[in-house]
Amino acid sequence: MNILIFGLGALGTVYACFLKEEGHRVIGLSRKPVQEAVRSKGVRVTGIWGEHHAMLDEVVTGVDKIRGTNFDLVIATVKSYDTEEVAAEIARVLSPDTYVVLAQNGYGNLEAAAKHIPEDRLILGRVIFGAETTGPGTSKVTVIADDVILGSPKNLIDRYKMEKFVSIFREAGIPTRFSKQVMKYIWGKIIYNSALNSMGAILEVNYGKLAEAEHSRMLMESIVREIFSLLDKMGQETLWPDPEAYIKDFYDKLIPATASHHPSMLQDIQRGRRTEIDALNGAVVEMGKKHGVSTPVNDIIVSLVKAKEKINLP
Repeated sequence: MNILIFGLGALGTVYACFLKEEGHRVIGLSRKPVQEAVRSKGVRVTGIWGEHHAMLDEVVTGVDKIRGTNFDLVIATVKSYDTEEVAAEIARVLSPDTYVVLAQNGYGNLEAAAKHIPEDRLILGRVIFGAETTGPGTSKVTVIADDVILGSPKNLIDRYKMEKFVSIFREAGIPTRFSKQVMKYIWGKIIYNSALNSMGAILEVNYGKLAEAEHSRMLMESIVREIFSLLDKMGQETLWPDPEAYIKDFYDKLIPATASHHPSMLQDIQRGRRTEIDALNGAVVEMGKKHGVSTPVNDIIVSLVKAKEKINLP
């Protein structure tokens, strides 16, 4: 397969390395400093999935640098606030047989991408393994809570095609499965990230530490309950019947599997970068206003993260 990885951060590096090792033709697109490092040294992955290294077929800084390639698959791993701009770029190299996987955090990526790419070419990916950037083109897989879930929210892509992509990822060593109800999984991750990613960024600790302190537990549980109130008003089902069932799984299953992981928001803040808070707790607050649901704790969390962003910006 001809595959374009749009974004060679922590997650994109994992996909690029594993897919290239499996023998696919892989082109990476990233910023110039990363491009130069990957061109000379390749991509490298360490951590719980072992040590991996691969030299990509090409590394570019923009789609205008790509010549004569019809892509079977594009994987977008950029930050959620860049989705619409990136989708417009991807549309320039889209062939009639190209599918695009949005492997990102937060709410609204599908809607943003669909402004430029037909929905029957868009696949949502719920990614819940953790990866941290350790250098340009190098990534460490730290934790995994479940398989990657792929799906078309409106089931516009036939199951045979979806299972084909699932097999490609599985064969490359990335646990993946298909679901006809992908939005249930997407919302599960939004709840998870809204509680853990933002709180971990504010308190500057890993996920396990958040579960150990009474007051952080109280805040996380309030975040979860507000989101469930919103989803109930929206008529959006989840994998859990109510917030109490989610909270039980949260402490019994989800956090233990990812306890050592440090949130991507914290990494962004430490590097003086913008976070994805607007696609997580911020999206909850905005949808709460739209649907008449009060979300005061999520609102405060957004303000705290934005304050840390502002303080830490260079």
